[in-house]
Amino acid sequence: MKRNWISALAAFGLVAGLSACGENTQSLSGAPKGDTPPSAGTGVASFTEKGWQVGDTKSWAEQLKTRAQYGMNDHTRSN
Repeated sequence: MKRNWISALAAFGLVAGLSACGENTQSLSGAPKGDTPPSAGTGVASFTEKGWQVGDTKSWAEQLKTRAQYGMNDHTRSN
């Protein structure tokens, strides 16, 4: 009786241990998305600057330049 219990416990441990070695497939479900330029925007209105039109590369570059100079540059900020 005790031997059956030990065998069952060993079999359970072996099955549990080997089930952890399984790997799920890593394939894409559907067609992969193509790369879009950053000036295409996110499509979310709250992340879009007022007055900016989707696909306007010139205003996109200008906004990045302005934000880098005044918004994120600690040397130009005044406390």
